[in-house]
Amino acid sequence: MKLFPILTLTLALTGCAVGPDYLRPAVDIPPAFKEAPGWKAAEPQDEIPRGHWWEVYGDTDLNALASQVEISNQNVQQAAAQYRQALALLGGARAGYYPTLGTGLSDTRAQAAAAPNAKAAPAITDTTRFSLNANWEIDLWGRIGRGVESNEASARASQSDLQSALLSAQTTLVQTYLQLRVNDAQQQLLEQSIAAYGRSLQITHNRYEAGVAGRVDVAQAETLLAPVQAQRVDLSVQRANYEHAIAVLIGKPPAAFAIARNNALPALPVLPVALPASLLERRPDIAAAERRMAAANAQIGVAQAAFFPALSFSGAGGYQNTSLSNLFTVPHRFWSIGPALALNLFDGGARTAQKESAIAAYDKTVATYRQTVLTAFQEVEDNLAALRHLAEEASIQQEAARSADEALSLTENQYQAGTVSYLNVVVAQAAALNAKRSSLDIAGKRLLANTVLLKALGGDWKGEGGPDQQTPPDK
Repeated sequence: MKLFPILTLTLALTGCAVGPDYLRPAVDIPPAFKEAPGWKAAEPQDEIPRGHWWEVYGDTDLNALASQVEISNQNVQQAAAQYRQALALLGGARAGYYPTLGTGLSDTRAQAAAAPNAKAAPAITDTTRFSLNANWEIDLWGRIGRGVESNEASARASQSDLQSALLSAQTTLVQTYLQLRVNDAQQQLLEQSIAAYGRSLQITHNRYEAGVAGRVDVAQAETLLAPVQAQRVDLSVQRANYEHAIAVLIGKPPAAFAIARNNALPALPVLPVALPASLLERRPDIAAAERRMAAANAQIGVAQAAFFPALSFSGAGGYQNTSLSNLFTVPHRFWSIGPALALNLFDGGARTAQKESAIAAYDKTVATYRQTVLTAFQEVEDNLAALRHLAEEASIQQEAARSADEALSLTENQYQAGTVSYLNVVVAQAAALNAKRSSLDIAGKRLLANTVLLKALGGDWKGEGGPDQQTPPDK
């Protein structure tokens, strides 16, 4: 049989995929972090589930808000839809492994053109046809397989994009919430200062009425109070903006959302000196960049397979008759089956250009991957350095605030004794307030740097379980 040699050759060649197999390119990874000796660099393994990393701040309100991001944040939902789309494209690519089957039923009436000098018109014929047909492309050179490989890597990259979007939205919410809490603490400080400055103004006014103090003392007390009142109004505007931003992050309209004031700042979590290497392994942006390299590498094989002949098998069978009543009978049966080999001999360099484009696209993903790794290490180093230096700054500023309070107390006593003017009190009060506000600012910066560090490490440094993400099905 003529088909037997072709089938034998097909089975021998099937699975011979052309194009380069994917190998992850080397990157320059330091053995340890500069800003935290003892940390170990590692490879991305972002599929390890994360826990609710924001729980390290011990704030129940924050926990309740952050848990809503995965469900209601629209950016996360967009990334989830893109991931489902990538899975659907993967399913479409895998369908290329299987033959396509079709059927058709037609009923036509036709008349052929009359021959020259014919005395009568050709007869009109009726044709009823029922057919089944099949077509199957044999993946001799791995074109279909490389396409599936590319789509599978793209789907996994999209999965990592989803995790990146979720982590980014959660981090933004945590940062915004912490800024709101710093704002609450600053408002409390200003309210306490306004009350203290109000009492000082009243005392000064009474002393002025008694003839003990001059009018300039009253004016100086009023000058100190008014700016602090204005600062409190400005903080109220900032707080409203933070509240509105949090509402949008959890998918709610700002008009239907409010957060009660809480003047206590969350405690700064203490991270271990040597964090597990798996933290950097789970960075989803690194994983996405690497999987896009694998997808681009597979596309080189798809482009290279276009230089080789394509082999397909097709078959058809059915019934055809001039009437429907006797259609399904043996004499009216027809069938055909056979292979087809097709090769494009000349295309003006189109296939070469496609292959060169695929190689250039791969080189681009390699550069993107290496830059992503470098940026990841920079983010970790930046925030480790920030936390170290901010801790030192916080210690200095706390001492400055203590000294400012002591200086204010001494100056007030001196003013009561009549040894200094009220201007000295105004200066001391302003210095004490500024020192305390600076301490709160530094505390807020430390919380934000801590949050960014946790994000830079890929989420939960404890490695606790979190919500599972759907993974692309295996072949």
